[in-house]
Amino acid sequence: MQTSPAYERPSGEAGLLARAGDLFQLLRDGKARTRSELIAVTGLARTTLAARIDALTALGYIGPAGEAASSGGRPPSRFIFNARRKVVLAADVGASHASVAVTDLDGVILARHSGALDISNGPEDVLTWVVQNCRSLLAGIGRPEGEVAGVGLGLPGPVEHHTGRPVKPPIMPGWDGFDVAGYIRAEFGSEVLVDNDVNIMAVGERHAFWQDHQNLLFVKAATGIGAGIISSGQLQRGADGASGDLGHIRVPSGEDVLCRCGNHGCLEALASGPALAAKLRTHGIDAASGTAVVDLAATGDVQATLALRQAGRDMGEVLAMCVNLLNPSVIVVGGSLSRAGDQLLAGIRETVYRRSQPLATSKLRIEQSKAPIDAAIWGASRMVIEHVLSPEAVESAIRDAALQNA
Repeated sequence: MQTSPAYERPSGEAGLLARAGDLFQLLRDGKARTRSELIAVTGLARTTLAARIDALTALGYIGPAGEAASSGGRPPSRFIFNARRKVVLAADVGASHASVAVTDLDGVILARHSGALDISNGPEDVLTWVVQNCRSLLAGIGRPEGEVAGVGLGLPGPVEHHTGRPVKPPIMPGWDGFDVAGYIRAEFGSEVLVDNDVNIMAVGERHAFWQDHQNLLFVKAATGIGAGIISSGQLQRGADGASGDLGHIRVPSGEDVLCRCGNHGCLEALASGPALAAKLRTHGIDAASGTAVVDLAATGDVQATLALRQAGRDMGEVLAMCVNLLNPSVIVVGGSLSRAGDQLLAGIRETVYRRSQPLATSKLRIEQSKAPIDAAIWGASRMVIEHVLSPEAVESAIRDAALQNA
């Protein structure tokens, strides 16, 4: 994974970076710096800088990194971000499978576990599994729960991000309005952030591989079809956390196909994993899931290959509208169907480039996910990291430490 981008120094008097939390952002890139180098970048007085360094060192967020080469006299000390100071718990819960991981404060995975888990079992059962396995991972690497900076969780349905509660999730019976964040917070006593799984996949994929792209559309093609939208570098959740629900946009060629939502012609009813498996079964081919369809195509099965190519074209019809509306510079396709690679992507590219405006596609890239396993884990971790290491959060931690020591 790439490290955090360099902090941009504000202009004018604000450029003095008066807060320790602002100064800390400079050091999050993992590069060791001396006091003199920090003074040159920030414009802070030596005594002010020393006070900021002392406060951050006391928190454990920065530490010594040896000595720089001396130009005469005592070699100057260097300081560096201490990414191992605390850990983050990250969880990705899908319809039938879940993963949990422990990462450091730079998003590096220290331990992970995955297993089968049915989301329809209900929130208490599923979240108990998450909590128990997170505790097992912490014990396995010798990290106490007191070192958990926060917990990030992705769920396969709409989420009201600021409360951490699912909102009318279609495949999650018993989850509507459940206080997911509160349930986990009661277990670990730390910050808990919850979001839609496709949103965190978009965040994780972009941070790891596409930091140069400020406008990215991440498409998850699996049991359902959804998108995470990043515009001008910011994740777009929409007014109610329902943005990116591509699966229920109508595709003209499917007007006679009934979707589980009650409408006809939805993309999910035509191109999702279950829809493709059902299509093959009408041809007498035993395919239980979208994964089975991908596996059959990999062995050269003609019907599976044709189904995936048509699914790509159907997705392309919807994505062409997204391209004209959002003008992303890259579309990343993930989820279980993305394992089909060009058998799926060729159909998407064919339709998107044909149906979108030339200006919107002049520099557009349509790529397979580079992190098919870890995108959601990285995204859940990154969501927490950016929250707990923000200038405001660091300042708050410094104030709390001062009060405790008073």
